[in-house]
Amino acid sequence: MSEFVTLKMIDEAVTAINSFTKKKPKIGLILGSGLGDLANSVSPADYIHYSKIPNWPQTTIQGHKGRLVIGDLEDQSVMIMQGRAHYYEGYPMVKVGFPVRVMIRLGVEVLIVTNAAGAVNPDYEPGEVMLINDHISLIAMAGLNPLRGPNIDEFGERFPDMSQPYDHKLIEVAKEAAKENGITPQEGVYICLAGPSFESPADLRFMHGIGVDAVGMSTVPEVITARHANLRVLGLSGISNKANLDGSTVTTHEEVLEAGKILVPKMEAIIRGVIKRL
Repeated sequence: MSEFVTLKMIDEAVTAINSFTKKKPKIGLILGSGLGDLANSVSPADYIHYSKIPNWPQTTIQGHKGRLVIGDLEDQSVMIMQGRAHYYEGYPMVKVGFPVRVMIRLGVEVLIVTNAAGAVNPDYEPGEVMLINDHISLIAMAGLNPLRGPNIDEFGERFPDMSQPYDHKLIEVAKEAAKENGITPQEGVYICLAGPSFESPADLRFMHGIGVDAVGMSTVPEVITARHANLRVLGLSGISNKANLDGSTVTTHEEVLEAGKILVPKMEAIIRGVIKRL
């Protein structure tokens, strides 16, 4: 596996996708653990398994179907990733960001990312939706940045600004859509860790102390990659479990998937509302 991604590798994936669909989506969605059923609303849809796309990272995680769904949602053409690759699966970070770069080359201008996240904020309850207003990229701070390596100038400059990773106007639109559907979302800071182990109580207390509200193992690399090319980004975390700051509970992946069943209708209502307003 090449350590770095080239424009040629990205365009090979673009060519393959274009051979399966004639649609030209402007909105991309990435769905996290337990949230893949959101894509069932797309109709009519073209389905492309990741194994059919050159250089595309495969997903090995339960709850990630591993395919693209391209079609119409709320009269808008969308491209949905049912499942994503993670650093902990063994991919270089640049490969985790690879699908976003393919989306960009295909013409996507707005990216909506979702994830299942653990609560760090003790006020958060399982089944709530958190709109991400900022993130702490702990793994990128430690050197695992998806933009590491030769810069591909066709996407953006060498040192991209990250002062507004999540689009403020899209957050306001998401709040309107939530209110319209009787949903009261949280709003806060997401942190991305490398995984795959869940966090210790001391980890969580440390994160709570530095202003984190929810924790997961995805999203931030994709957002950094998207912002490199000036895509507008909306991020939503589905809170899957209560903050375990004292070590009194055990977190499991099954719990995360179970919470997804409660979260999918809320996520779908908000995302549909946002897409409708775009």
